[in-house]
Amino acid sequence: MFEKIFEIGLLFDFYGKLLNDKQYSAIEFYYIYDLSLSEIGELLGISRQGVHDLLKRSESKLFAYEEKLGLVKKFSDNKIKVKYILENADGIIKSLDDKDFIHAGEHIKRIKDIAVEILEIGQEVK
Repeated sequence: MFEKIFEIGLLFDFYGKLLNDKQYSAIEFYYIYDLSLSEIGELLGISRQGVHDLLKRSESKLFAYEEKLGLVKKFSDNKIKVKYILENADGIIKSLDDKDFIHAGEHIKRIKDIAVEILEIGQEVK
């Protein structure tokens, strides 16, 4: 369940503003403020079952946006790539401290390759 909460939270961060007001509020109340279906129903003026259905439709919309746009996946992939860039930057520093210019050059090439990959992915159109 925690995994789903995290996933919906991430999708909500990226696509929440694309939901209508009622959908946005339902997701926010349920996943962010941890309100019960009954409490949300009172706030939105709908039944508990109505809240359940609204949440399911809203979640489906968030997943559909991700399927079409893929922004969360791109963000996650880029985070990993930035981690590799930082590791290689550390490698450059160590190589230069050791006066090992060959390995420093290899780290620089890896950073360049990762940066090119990030830029190329950013240019893709689905």
